Amino acid sequence: MLRRRVLDSAFGAGHSVRSLSTRASDILSKFSIRPDAELKGVYDGTWRGSGEVIQSICPTTGEVLANVRTASPAEVQETLAKTREAYVKWRNEPAPRRGEVLRQIREALAAKREDLGALVSLEMGKILTEGVGEVQEFVDICDYGVGLSRMMNGRVVASERPGHSILEMPNPLGVVGVLSAFNFPVAVYGWNLALSLAAGNATIWKPSPTTPLCSIAVTRIISQVLEANGIPGAVASLVNGGKEAGEAVVESPGVELVSFTGSERVGRIVGQNVASRFGKVILELGGNNASIIMPDADLSLAVPAVFFGAVGTAGQRCTSTRRLYLHRQVADEFLGRLKTLYGSVAVGDPLAKDTLLGPLHTSTACDVYTQAVEKLRSLNADIITGGERYQRDGLQGGNFVQPTIALPKSVNPKDGIWSTEIFAPILNVAIFDELEEAIEWNNAVPQGLSSSLWTRDIRNVGRWIGPAGSDAGIVNVNVGTSGAEIGAAFGGNKSTGWGRESGGDAWKQYVRWSACTVNFSDAAPLAQGVSFAS
Repeated sequence: MLRRRVLDSAFGAGHSVRSLSTRASDILSKFSIRPDAELKGVYDGTWRGSGEVIQSICPTTGEVLANVRTASPAEVQETLAKTREAYVKWRNEPAPRRGEVLRQIREALAAKREDLGALVSLEMGKILTEGVGEVQEFVDICDYGVGLSRMMNGRVVASERPGHSILEMPNPLGVVGVLSAFNFPVAVYGWNLALSLAAGNATIWKPSPTTPLCSIAVTRIISQVLEANGIPGAVASLVNGGKEAGEAVVESPGVELVSFTGSERVGRIVGQNVASRFGKVILELGGNNASIIMPDADLSLAVPAVFFGAVGTAGQRCTSTRRLYLHRQVADEFLGRLKTLYGSVAVGDPLAKDTLLGPLHTSTACDVYTQAVEKLRSLNADIITGGERYQRDGLQGGNFVQPTIALPKSVNPKDGIWSTEIFAPILNVAIFDELEEAIEWNNAVPQGLSSSLWTRDIRNVGRWIGPAGSDAGIVNVNVGTSGAEIGAAFGGNKSTGWGRESGGDAWKQYVRWSACTVNFSDAAPLAQGVSFAS
């Protein structure tokens, strides 16, 4: 389970002030987070919290960064009620006015981009450039939302009846619940918040219990903008907590839409619960993504892309490359180049400039990694590189594992080693002879998030993106599986959940649609020529 320590509610009596490393204290001080102070993890216009205390633990060093007081069950319900009250006011703001508030949030986030990015790296464990990039993603989706605030249009539909018009009208939906995961503790909330605010909704955020500091820092920034504009703070409320807090949000009939990012197992439970009360749900679940390398691929581009896809964020992205299908003609050369890159990867403190590989987020994730490698070895897979935890000086205190390339004996995509997503830097490789075979393997797993084909043959491109091609939600050509932009809708198919967030038409899920027939004539005819006159 998640690495979390729940403290006694009387925390503080006889407790000595903890000494943090300079790297940690410097970052936390930018957000007025002190190691000797207990943080309030609930916000609905005021900061509070009377539930259990959770600890934010640095995955790089194992040190406790801060103690956060979570929401009690009563506080979750109170925050839900205040979020509903805030929605009733916010929905009446003109959409361009909502866009202006969102623009100010964008500016406030951009001003803290470097500091917030460092906090993401400190608490989550991804390298600094990725942490800053994640905050930039929030900034970018705010830009997108500002534009949408003047473009969330319906349409006029021609009526068959004289003197009638049919309008398809979008209106605010209500309260949006966002349950985000540890691996993107800022950006995923940003995807939802920007579209939700632009649409006129209020949002309640239940973040991962292992990244509470990111949620508090982000909410502090947003709340200051709301306060300056006279907007109720509960328009963007926050409840830190564990399973019970998440269940309360999911089961609340006052939450019209739930956006959940996490495992397939929990996503199935969330989806069933929301559907049982006829709510709307957006699910972003497992990935298990594949890259296919054709013999005509430009290896100078493909090899670094697979390297980033498999090793970036220590393999903890939903879009991380976990399966690699190599055409027999290029397999040896590709693996040789890739192994060289793996051997040269700079591992260490994710805040250091040259680091490319940081830690896994929790010690439990290290156990999952170890079990997966042991399973591969038990099946006589060839471990080409990696397969162990790092033991060298400076890494023992953190959750550091070696990025691993394995060549299993079995190429059956139904086998667990291929069909199960492992959230760690493990890349399984298989050799194919025909593109159709690789596409079949790509599509044979339960998940369907991201996929990538490397080729310079337009005929291969047509097969790949066409009806008999990849069945994933993201179908790339000469681009890796990881690193999506905000302009297109993000999400996957099959057991990934069919959800779509961020750009494209994703905004249409955050509004309530109505078909409005308006009669401006002096008669009231029925459609389809029906006559009902006596």
